[in-house]
Amino acid sequence: MVDRVTEAGTVPPQAAPGGGPAGGTGPHTARLADIAAQASVSEATVSRVLNGKAGVAAGTRQKVLAALDVLGYERPVRLRQRSAGLIGLVIPELTNPIFPAFAQVIEQVLAGHGYTPVLCTQMPGGATEDELVDQLVERGVNGIVFLSGLHADTTADPARYVRLAGRGVPFVLINGFNEHISAPFVSPDDRAAARMAVRHLTDLGHDPRRIGLAVGPVRYVPVRRKAEGFAQALAERGVPAGEVRRLVQHTLFTLEGGHAAAGALIDAGCTGVVCGSDMMALGVVRAARQRGLEVPRELSVVGFDDSELIAFTDPPLTTVRQPVKAMASAAVGALLEEIGGNPVQHAEFVFQPELVVRGSTAPPVVRAGQGAEVP
Repeated sequence: MVDRVTEAGTVPPQAAPGGGPAGGTGPHTARLADIAAQASVSEATVSRVLNGKAGVAAGTRQKVLAALDVLGYERPVRLRQRSAGLIGLVIPELTNPIFPAFAQVIEQVLAGHGYTPVLCTQMPGGATEDELVDQLVERGVNGIVFLSGLHADTTADPARYVRLAGRGVPFVLINGFNEHISAPFVSPDDRAAARMAVRHLTDLGHDPRRIGLAVGPVRYVPVRRKAEGFAQALAERGVPAGEVRRLVQHTLFTLEGGHAAAGALIDAGCTGVVCGSDMMALGVVRAARQRGLEVPRELSVVGFDDSELIAFTDPPLTTVRQPVKAMASAAVGALLEEIGGNPVQHAEFVFQPELVVRGSTAPPVVRAGQGAEVP
């Protein structure tokens, strides 16, 4: 029956779209020709794949199955891949676009290895990280990826991760390092990120004594590292440590946090502001405009992350890009090695960020009240 249907140029009934009744021949029945064209293979090859016959290269078979997915048809039951297991992904929130960006890459890489991701988000008033971990362990996950979790908070007790390891659950940690936790860590070079942002502004002609830093709470490891890189960059340009402290504002990693930090830094005479996240940078831009300042003519702003829509802001945001794809792939790779019984080095793997110059930075223009006339 299957051979006869295949020869007629249609997909076997079980591949009909929407899970319709077997043997359906309505207008939604997929044509072998359509699938063959989508996969760039012959109809005979499509027929062999859909009928589960041998003699088709693995790569070609995958192209045919991907074509089915693209055209919106369900795969035949016998061709559906069984999950290799569950992997938990614990992230702080979804409102900051950098976290969904990481989650998407992590889920894609996991799916490519046959694993099913289980996304857990810490919403305000919802489950804590510890509660989410307990739920994941109860579901029998094979491992867990933590993104910007409590491991990045210097005030949090690292013993929770020691206990997790004792329960036999492999895990990997992204963005944040703690020497008391034995696990693979994956981080961007936050110090280098701050240094390259400062260097960019000074190369444009900004006085290093008028470059400010807007970052999150000081208890977080990435924040401390950015502040250290910022202080180092200014010290190399002759700015005393006492002045550096005046140029750093610790606030929240939000639009509102950036807005609040901008007020103090603008009052301090800053012509450029380096931010700990793109969301904060957008808050700085908003604060500048509310004060009647033009960005970048009167205030240059540098973000951090380079999430997907940042290139389309007004003005397009100059930012330091986190290597999300490389970091996420490395984290998943390390976790899968651990799951497979091949432990990787329990150390921090540091990835280099990249400065992306767009329209929110420019040579400085001295503003009124800064000791010189406005051109």
